[in-house]
Amino acid sequence: MTCPPGLARCLAPLLLVVLALLPTTVQARVTAHFHSFNGSVLVGRYPHTFVVFEGRLDDTGTPISENWGFSARRVTPAILSGPVEHIVMTEEQRQIDRTNRHFSITVSDATFRRMRAEVEAWRNAPGRYYDLNSRNCIHFVGRLAELAGLRVDYPRELLRKPRAWLNHVAQLNPQLGAAQI
Repeated sequence: MTCPPGLARCLAPLLLVVLALLPTTVQARVTAHFHSFNGSVLVGRYPHTFVVFEGRLDDTGTPISENWGFSARRVTPAILSGPVEHIVMTEEQRQIDRTNRHFSITVSDATFRRMRAEVEAWRNAPGRYYDLNSRNCIHFVGRLAELAGLRVDYPRELLRKPRAWLNHVAQLNPQLGAAQI
């Protein structure tokens, strides 16, 4: 093979073939999006907060598309008087599209797995685990946020106001660059 003047012109096609044969790495990551639902007693849905996970695990390439929230299994006056049966619930995409996305954070595979294990721990907690004042959707999402490395607290006046509470968490974590909703 004769190379014209300028070695780069001769080697360029060979370099392209070599690059095409190299294994490619997929940019994988899981992002946790923190949402609130304004809710209304009139439409039958109370204010709520939950987390949406999207992406792909780095180590296995497994796609992730799931969301989790925590609630009372049945919304009755009993929730006002103490612990009641609980449920870890998911939202349909049409509901997610109507919610407020407050902020997002990318997490490692290990962090995602810890967060996912926490979801299962809340789901499998024995007895009546939902308590409007001490273990509601805000506490559930707060625990997941802590596992993601965020600073979280629970001011009493925000315990039944998911949107305001997520705005508060965003303020506690200015590195998120989240706007108030």
